[in-house]
Amino acid sequence: FFHFCAGLCSALKLTVPSHTIHGIEGQPLHLTVDYNFNATASEIQIIWLFERAQSNPKYLLGSVNQTVVPDLEYQHKFTLTPPNASLMINPLRISDEGNYIVKVNVRGNGTIAASQKIQVAVDVPVTKPTVHTEPSSGVVEYVGNITLKCTVDKGTRIAYQWMKNGKRLHAGPNYIFS
Repeated sequence: FFHFCAGLCSALKLTVPSHTIHGIEGQPLHLTVDYNFNATASEIQIIWLFERAQSNPKYLLGSVNQTVVPDLEYQHKFTLTPPNASLMINPLRISDEGNYIVKVNVRGNGTIAASQKIQVAVDVPVTKPTVHTEPSSGVVEYVGNITLKCTVDKGTRIAYQWMKNGKRLHAGPNYIFS
């Protein structure tokens, strides 16, 4: 019995937990990558690239076996510990938002390769809201209106919601939202 397999016997499987990952500005972010193959490897190469919209991918760092070669511009920001292909970004900044591409090459009899792309979105924590009242005394007797203005200094994906006695307020004759 003869079993023939063209390239499939030494397939390389590269997996990421999600193709979109949210991180928090100022915090570390770990991009987890797993790979496995059933070939004999003389060399394992890992390469990480970064691309923003409408720009060419930039080399961040790479490794051959245990030796890591960083781009000197980014060497203090990104960490790779081969043979693990996962990438640590520390600290995460707004400018780090974009696509991260990981490529793994395994050389044995021939070379097998696989790559994955992870989109990173950076969230900025919402700061404590400030509420201003007009008139500033906050006292309105029987007639007249009071305006409450809520603002936050920083934050991504901010949603405002007004509550009274723990219940959400809805627009109506007494409440106008803008």
